[in-house]
Amino acid sequence: MQRLYSSFACGWPGVGLLCLRSIAAIAAFRHVIGGLASDSSLLRILIEGAAGLLLCAGLWTPIAGSILSVIALWSAFSEAGHFWTQLLLATMAAALAMLGPGAWSIDARLFGRKRVIRER
Repeated sequence: MQRLYSSFACGWPGVGLLCLRSIAAIAAFRHVIGGLASDSSLLRILIEGAAGLLLCAGLWTPIAGSILSVIALWSAFSEAGHFWTQLLLATMAAALAMLGPGAWSIDARLFGRKRVIRER
């Protein structure tokens, strides 16, 4: 993960990425709940829910964002209705896959730069 991002954004950019991750996860969960109520593919619903959960936590963000983007694009072009909602979700997920999770994420805790303090 360290090779993908030079640093994990903190401050206001990190808050912006946290908000973007939260909104993308909420949109994914909303689509999952709607899919459970209708007669949709269970595998697609499980993958979309898992990717939304990973994005919400900020874990494996490039992978989860890419998967969610592909699933949302597939849903937008294969199902009737909610085309623009799915297109927006696909765009947000792709942006998160490219930008990274930010400082307030599990990825930053696991793969971020560590500060070593030596006591004398």
